[in-house]
Amino acid sequence: MKVQEANAVVVLTTLGESTDAAAFARVLVADRLAACVNVLPTMTSLYRWKGSIEEDREQQLVIKTTQERVPAIEARFQELHPYELPEFVVLSVDASAAYLDWLRDAVGEK
Repeated sequence: MKVQEANAVVVLTTLGESTDAAAFARVLVADRLAACVNVLPTMTSLYRWKGSIEEDREQQLVIKTTQERVPAIEARFQELHPYELPEFVVLSVDASAAYLDWLRDAVGEK
């Protein structure tokens, strides 16, 4: 399998334990902003917020998409994400040519 550099990215975000993460993910896939979203099991997150150390139960979302879709995902987060300041981490990835073809097709870039 040949791996090639491409415009594939993974966007990471978290949602609170009580948020319907599957519904959030479904919107991103239905809108062709993401090819796939993995919703990981609930975890404990510790973080600094407004001068205090907070601890919450959250779900991690792993959003697979293309670099071209990132601005539209960020805009959609403004509408959908319940957090005042959502995690929005974008990681560039290399992938097989076949996977990249699928990814581009799934987000409507072919």
